Amino acid sequence: MKSEFVFTGIIYKDSKSFSSLCPELNVASQASAPDQAKQNLFEAVALYLETALESNLPYLRPVMPQDDPRNECPDSIVEIFNLKVDLQIKAYA
Repeated sequence: MKSEFVFTGIIYKDSKSFSSLCPELNVASQASAPDQAKQNLFEAVALYLETALESNLPYLRPVMPQDDPRNECPDSIVEIFNLKVDLQIKAYA
């Protein structure tokens, strides 16, 4: 059985690089190119969720509205996309 989370991914241009952010989780990454920033965000979100769920910790921790690039610097946004994470639920002893 598979479950899926769908979050928001945002890629935006910083002064010298591209940042990526999942605002619902407050997980971010950075790279020199937009595609790499997106890949880095996928990896960071997957690792964050895996750790939070395995440790039975809350995983939602949204960024404050004033820190969201959609509000703070909308002209720097390169891409907004659905960031999907699937989970496989297994029982084991």
